[in-house]
Amino acid sequence: MKKKNALKSPLISFVVLTYVIFFVFFMIIGISIVIGAPERVTSILQIIAAWSSTFAFIILFKKIYPAIRLKDFVKKQFAPRISFSVLSTVVIIQIIIVAVTILLLSDTNDTQNSAILFTSPGLLLIAFLDSLVRGPLGEELGWRGYALNELQKKYSPLRSALIVGVLWGLWHIPLWFATGYTGVSLIKYILLFMIGILSFSIIVTLFYNLNKNLVIPIVIHQLFNYSLVVIKGDLLDIIVYVMLSYFVVALILIVINPKEILYKKSIWK
Repeated sequence: MKKKNALKSPLISFVVLTYVIFFVFFMIIGISIVIGAPERVTSILQIIAAWSSTFAFIILFKKIYPAIRLKDFVKKQFAPRISFSVLSTVVIIQIIIVAVTILLLSDTNDTQNSAILFTSPGLLLIAFLDSLVRGPLGEELGWRGYALNELQKKYSPLRSALIVGVLWGLWHIPLWFATGYTGVSLIKYILLFMIGILSFSIIVTLFYNLNKNLVIPIVIHQLFNYSLVVIKGDLLDIIVYVMLSYFVVALILIVINPKEILYKKSIWK
């Protein structure tokens, strides 16, 4: 018998609440900028907005899993031992993507003189931590720890990855229009962004299924975001190479492991 307070469509409720929280805080951020609020206030609001999926999941948790404690759920996400082979593979893949991007960009601008935006170790560390807090730490519990795992109870890993990719990608809609791009440039940005996000989602799903520790998605997500922050060049030029590189990697992984990973019905509980 279902509990009276259980949600009929928990995943849909999670997605809707995540969108609402993010969009509301995005508008508050806009207002704070217009009225000239201190930069520290705006930064805090941006971090809260980035954690919208985690907040939505926490708010709905007892209605989604009435018999489980949130603390136990979170601990379970990090319980499996981290596989060195899986972790090292995802790091190497993303180092290659960054290297290829820098190499290709060097033919169009001055990245051969300075491949990264920051050269100071201190600034690189600050950018790393800032990127970590504004993205991976606040997004993966909800989108991968909850949504992806729930979808894989019903769908194949590939289909689940694409569903999460679309939902997660559309969650970024307000950010598309905050880039400053318009017209053809904006359309190009959106198309490349979604190609990259869907490819990224496939890659994350594959490696996350190999090692069910949430550290894996967090690391992949962090390196993905960090590369966009530190590589020197125009953002639109950077995402052309970064997103298409992720697309190529996703295709290669599908070809290498079509049955065991991406097309095999999941039995995650």
